[in-house]
Parts: sequence; C-alpha cells; structure tokens
Amino acid sequence: MSSMEDGRRGKKYLECLGAFGKNEKQCKIGVVMDKKQKSLLIFENISIRDAMRQMSQVGERVLFVVNQKNQLLGSISAGDTRRWILANGSLKEKIEKAYNKNPIFVEKGFNPDTVKQIMLKEKIEGIPVVDSNRVVIEVLFWMNVFGREISIPKGKINIPVVIMAGGKGTRLDPFTKVLPKPLIPIADKTIIEIIMDKFVQYGVKELYLSINHKSRMIKAYFEEVPSHYKIRYLEENKPLGTAGSLRLLKDLSGDSLLVSNCDIIIESDYHEIVEFHKAKENDITVVGSFRHFTIPYGICYIQNGGNLIDIQEKPEYDYLVNTGMYVLQKEVLRHIPKNKIFNMTDLIKCVKSENGKVGVFPIDEKSWIDIGEWEEYRRAIRLFDR
Repeated sequence: MSSMEDGRRGKKYLECLGAFGKNEKQCKIGVVMDKKQKSLLIFENISIRDAMRQMSQVGERVLFVVNQKNQLLGSISAGDTRRWILANGSLKEKIEKAYNKNPIFVEKGFNPDTVKQIMLKEKIEGIPVVDSNRVVIEVLFWMNVFGREISIPKGKINIPVVIMAGGKGTRLDPFTKVLPKPLIPIADKTIIEIIMDKFVQYGVKELYLSINHKSRMIKAYFEEVPSHYKIRYLEENKPLGTAGSLRLLKDLSGDSLLVSNCDIIIESDYHEIVEFHKAKENDITVVGSFRHFTIPYGICYIQNGGNLIDIQEKPEYDYLVNTGMYVLQKEVLRHIPKNKIFNMTDLIKCVKSENGKVGVFPIDEKSWIDIGEWEEYRRAIRLFDR
C-alpha cells in the first residue's frame, strides 16, 4: 500500500469514527474491536512482567487499563514500567501500583483534527476512544491518524555515535569467514546500514566506525554503495577490545558520545536514552534488556554434605542483560590505555573505582536483537523482510 493510500485510509478511518453515533452501521473500520485492538487492553491485577510481555507481543509501547466492563481506568507505558523498575519495584507486583490513572482519551464523536493536535503536541502514539460510560470502543494509533505521510516526531541526538565494527564475529561462522560481520545482510541491507539508519532518524551527523577485522572490505563497500552517511573511521592496527579504540576520540568536541556494538538492533527511543543519561548525570549509561529465564528442571538445594533442603520446580528468573549500547561522558575516555586491549567492562570498573556514576536504562526483551546469535539473526530476517 502506498503512503498516499495509507493517508487516505487514515483520514477515512477518523471521519468514520468521528461520525460513530450516526453512521455506526456504515463504518466498516473500528466498530468492533478486533483481536489486536483487544490485546491493547489490560486489567490492573496483571503483573508488571506480564504487562511488559504483552506490550512486546502487540508491538506497542502503551496499554490501556480497564475494569471487567472495559471501562477506562488508566494507561501503562514503557516509560511507566521503566520508572517502576528504576525505583527497585518488583516485576511480580501488579500494575495498579505503577500505571497512569489520568490517561489522555477522546469521546465518541470526536473531532479528527483534535486527535491530530493532541498526538503532535503530546508526542503520544495511541489514544483510546470511549463512549459515554467510559467504555473503550477503539484505540487510535499514529498510522490510523496520519498514515505514512507524517512519521512520529523524534527528538534529535546532538552527540557523536561510534559503532564498534572491528570484531571477527566468530558466533556467525561460517558467514564471517567470508564477510566481515557488519556486512552480513538482513533483507536488502547490511547489518551496519540498518543500525546507522536508526541513528540518522535522530539527526545524527557524526558517525564513527571502529574497524579492524576485514577493514578494507568495509571501507570498499561504502565507497561503492551510494550513501547518505558521513562516516569517519577509527582504525585499529590490532584488536583493542570493546572500548580500546575509543581512546582515539579523547579530543572529540562535545561532552558525551553514544557507543553501539555493530551486531545489535535496539528498538527504543534513542533520544530518550540520551536524555535519561543527562538527567541522571551519569558518567556511563548502559542500555540493559530484560531477559526472563525458566529453568526446565527441578532445582535441588542441599547442605551438610548432600542433605536435601528443598526442590524448587522450574524456577523463573529475571535479569537485566547488557545489550552493548552505552552513553559515555567524554571525560571517562582518559581511563583507556594507549594501544592495549581494553573492554567496556574494564572502563566501567575504572569509573566506579573513582566513585563515578554508572546507570542502566532498561528496555524490554523484544526491544533488543543480538544479531550475533543465529536464532536472533533469523528473527531479525523475519522482522525486516516484510
């Protein structure tokens, strides 16, 4: 479907919904909530973990809290769950302690222009439509309202971005015996182009690639392919680990930079990540993704040479996993030694040893794709080859 057709469809959708009371039978779109729309609703006795999982499954950053009669009580967003987690809240707690009880909504018979103004002003992706009893009858999303003609406004990132592209990518053997990992294809683009495209959306103008393994192939690729990227290279004469080459940027202008591995795709708001880093006054911010693990066995707990204390059947654990994306204050680069292997974990230890502040920006598990793992690489192909 073309962007023009999407725009017409969005306009028709709004006109139809706005006329609800009079032309309900004639409106073929949105009269009855379909399965996807119903999955945007959630009860307040659901856990934080399950709310995060539901957001991931429906592919939206917000859900709407309702009672048994589908009456709107509030909303819970990715930002709400993040604030709960950073306040040391348990993922097992119910969302009733974390959700926003004053949601933005519109009533049946709304003015379509009003919806557009609200979305643009508040930069929100979804607005529920309610009837006179506050029952949710529809949820309007950006695509319904604007089509593809206007994208959701993104805040600008006015800091340099470094993509660490010097590794051998041994986890993707045998592909990486032939191609450097950054040039592995996903759909009709390479991994590195997909990553760079995401940064360009936020107005990033300074893109640095740290290269070593098969570096000439990477440079040759970008010399041959028409590109709107402005790339500068940090060339390692030998492998320097996940942070070693950043020493070359110690004289960079500005006070911070964003660093990303070249085998990860982060589906999150990069501007929000940078603003979080600034607001917390962190020296380093690590982007961490939740991972939920279930041990498929009963776990035995013993003491005194083999006496069984307890057996816990199929225990579940939640961990925040380092994704490989960071925001750094330029000042921390002074810790990186010259021409030596030095990893990001080493840099974090150095900063913490001097009482520096290292924070974590949590994202949900579906917002991180580790392309260096075969199964995740296959998932990325499925996502981008649509």
